[in-house]
Amino acid sequence: MNPSLYNPLVLLIVIFLAPAYPGAKIIGGHEVKPHSRPYMVSLQIYIGNNMYHPYCGGALIRPNWVLTAAHCEKTIESDQFLLAVLGDHSLSKHAISEQRLRIIRQIPITKYNNQTKKDDIMLLQLETDAKINQYVKVLNLPKRGITDMKSGTRCTVAGWGKTEINNYPDTLQEVEVEVIDRRTCNSMDYYNHRPEITQDMICVGDSKGRGDSCQGDSGGPLICDKMYTGIVSFGKGCAIAKKPGVYTLLTKRYIDWIRDTIG
Repeated sequence: MNPSLYNPLVLLIVIFLAPAYPGAKIIGGHEVKPHSRPYMVSLQIYIGNNMYHPYCGGALIRPNWVLTAAHCEKTIESDQFLLAVLGDHSLSKHAISEQRLRIIRQIPITKYNNQTKKDDIMLLQLETDAKINQYVKVLNLPKRGITDMKSGTRCTVAGWGKTEINNYPDTLQEVEVEVIDRRTCNSMDYYNHRPEITQDMICVGDSKGRGDSCQGDSGGPLICDKMYTGIVSFGKGCAIAKKPGVYTLLTKRYIDWIRDTIG
């Protein structure tokens, strides 16, 4: 069915009722070199008048599969409502590098629990294969899964999420952050086990609250030691020193599930 037949107001309500940062903007970062992150995907939802609105990020892991966060799942009446936009740098400019592919399936590993934040991982199947070129490439998964990362490991996270209160950038942004050990992240001064930071999660932030991911970056990839390590999941506020971003860690369990699902 043609998306233009739907009431845009209803779709806007869908957007604003979606979970806000459960982890989502780039704070204290900078604009990346155009197309230097060719695996980045902007997930967008139809809002009427032939317009789409970005709501989450993701990474292209196969020509027709995107990996993102489960809390980015949308309840929709038609496949035509959701797009994966690849090869983009500026969201407002439709460059020749851009590919816009319809999302036909949303597959979370389990039903996402917004209280525990567990299993915040989801696969998106695209209607057709992306054309792999200098602007669009897949991001390789860790072969055996990751058990953990050493505290202090430097990482980067990128996205089109907020850079300031009520300010969304037009171009892809990136920030450098570092791993915070799980025991510290679960301590009283940090998350105090509310929710529990499990073995399938990893805390990454800045000890002085200078950089973080936040609204709009959810589902985007965390890169540590040049390896796809995690998925932007949740956080309390943005760039708060003792409330770092929490990411779904790409453990063996998740890697096995991905391979079993996509073949």
